[in-house]
Amino acid sequence: MSATETRRRTGRLLPIRCLPEEEAAVREKAADGAMSVGSFMLRAALGRQTRTHIDNHIVDELRRLGAQQKELFRQGGGVLQQEYATLLAEITRAIVRMAS
Repeated sequence: MSATETRRRTGRLLPIRCLPEEEAAVREKAADGAMSVGSFMLRAALGRQTRTHIDNHIVDELRRLGAQQKELFRQGGGVLQQEYATLLAEITRAIVRMAS
């Protein structure tokens, strides 16, 4: 976007009402795309790309780490079971969020 295009942005959009979980989801998606909520909403409404390009090797690396974590979880025999389960769930959420 050029400097002149930035200066011409004088219109304002009204705030919208939503549920707290909807707000959290929108804020998370905006943060994943490294943009403000307003920029994310505008891009989504105009049908523009809202996510930055994520290299496949990053997703593959997360999957590999998740597999290693799962193996450690199995080998642990119940020691730190809750911690392993929490970490594995977080890795899985990161993969899903990045791959979608």
